Amino acid sequence: MLEDKKEKIPRVLIFGGTTEGRVILDFLRKFNVEVILSVATEYGKECVEPKGLTEVSCRRMDGEEILSFMEERAVELVIDATHPFATEISGHIRRACEKAAVECLRCLREETEKTESGQGTVVYVESIKEAVEYLSSVEGGILITTGSKDLKEFCQIPDYRARCVARVLSVPGAVDASAGCGFSGRNLIAMQAPFSKEMNIATIHYSNASFLVTKESGDIGGMQEKMQACSETGTTLVIIRRPEETGRTIKEICDALDVKYRKYIK
Repeated sequence: MLEDKKEKIPRVLIFGGTTEGRVILDFLRKFNVEVILSVATEYGKECVEPKGLTEVSCRRMDGEEILSFMEERAVELVIDATHPFATEISGHIRRACEKAAVECLRCLREETEKTESGQGTVVYVESIKEAVEYLSSVEGGILITTGSKDLKEFCQIPDYRARCVARVLSVPGAVDASAGCGFSGRNLIAMQAPFSKEMNIATIHYSNASFLVTKESGDIGGMQEKMQACSETGTTLVIIRRPEETGRTIKEICDALDVKYRKYIK
């Protein structure tokens, strides 16, 4: 009888060890609802305390594995709170939900107010490839803060070992991937975010950087601190625009969850 009662408790699956994912998880904890948070890295898992009706799953899944996981766990709602640049996994999540006829809410990261290009301090590009093309046409040191996954593309910059310094997460996978691309010694900084304006300034000076490359990851991703640091040091900020997508803000999703699960409040 208890097991039957348990099975009737709604089960929500959140994808993303992001700040948005953790905020939504904390909001759901006020309801008598089972929540599974799916993260791709051990660091993402370490950032969450599994308590109460919360479970943290640390594994990378393709589309079919996501579909199987959803069906095995009888998930009734999926929230995609992955990074705005994680377009591949978002596609897998969306298609799996369509196949399983499960509702999916996409959480959008709030954007940082844009600064127009052409003012000498900010250059917007549409892709990493375009960033590489731009940086190959100019001179000066480069601080890359786009993550270890994309470093191999920056190897196309002429004399990249002399010009580029990469800042990545201080986890073995990121360090190993960076070293595999030729970034090591003083050309590799492994640190844990978030980074203050002062830390960004110190890193810019250490890198002797004329350019700082970042993804358009919003204030949650430290954009304000990077913009301020570049402005104070006269460093050109190269921003890779985020992909266009549709979805809801954190507030809109929490409001929808409040309506949906109000009767399950603890």
